[in-house]
Amino acid sequence: MNILQISTGVLAAIIAGGIVLLLIIILVSWWIGTSNSIKKMKISIEESLSGIDVALTKRFDLLTEQLKVVKGYMKHEKEIMIQVTELRTNANRKDLESLQKMDNTIKNINREIDITHENYPQLKADKSFVLLQASVTDAEEHLQAARRLFNSNVSAYNKSIVVFPRSIVANHLHAEKHAFFVADQVKTGDVPLEF
Repeated sequence: MNILQISTGVLAAIIAGGIVLLLIIILVSWWIGTSNSIKKMKISIEESLSGIDVALTKRFDLLTEQLKVVKGYMKHEKEIMIQVTELRTNANRKDLESLQKMDNTIKNINREIDITHENYPQLKADKSFVLLQASVTDAEEHLQAARRLFNSNVSAYNKSIVVFPRSIVANHLHAEKHAFFVADQVKTGDVPLEF
């Protein structure tokens, strides 16, 4: 054997080893990047769930202030105030189902305030009540935006963990699909039209 033949064989082995090493580095880098991406998406979901909690708290505080203004006009305000206070105390702020329940209950309380508002013309003229109503509307829009952001983050995350080849990394991380923030069942049904 010739030295030239040996050097060519060694060179070929070194090139083949370099290619394998490069492929391993690329694969490990992809795995780490995908894993980090999935983890970041999970954090985005948690952040947006926190945004829903902040919006619900803001709406709760505004409704509490509205109740104080309406107090002189309502007969059952004490019952509603107790219900709202219990709701806020018992809500688990990290649990999606608890936040959905809190959201639905506060919507019902807001409807009761609106009904009282309709029944008392002098309340309609109260400037503080009108300002609070505008604030509640703003808080409601903020809450809707927080829900949309949350559901958008959940959608991106869920798509990411089920699409191949990212699903391999997601399965390794034991990533599970996340639930969406769902609207109140009353809002999703057919609207009866009566004339």
